[in-house]
Amino acid sequence: MREAIGTAETRGLTGAVAAADTMLKTATVKVLDFRIVGSGLVTVIISGDVAAVQTAVISWKTAVENFCQIISTNVIARPHEELEKILC
Repeated sequence: MREAIGTAETRGLTGAVAAADTMLKTATVKVLDFRIVGSGLVTVIISGDVAAVQTAVISWKTAVENFCQIISTNVIARPHEELEKILC
């Protein structure tokens, strides 16, 4: 059984570091990747149980909405196996 994947994208490194820290403290998830996209955008990609990933993403949005610009968040409950080739 594949794990869920969650993404949190923000403008600025500070929000991305806060994202990773908050998500790891809130739920049992692991950081798969930390990508600096360009133009100040940074994406944190996590994986774990579906409920844990959803909890982590929601808690991050609540924690950082006051000090950084949230670009997007997403939770993929059952990612296709081909998606792993793209992400990893």
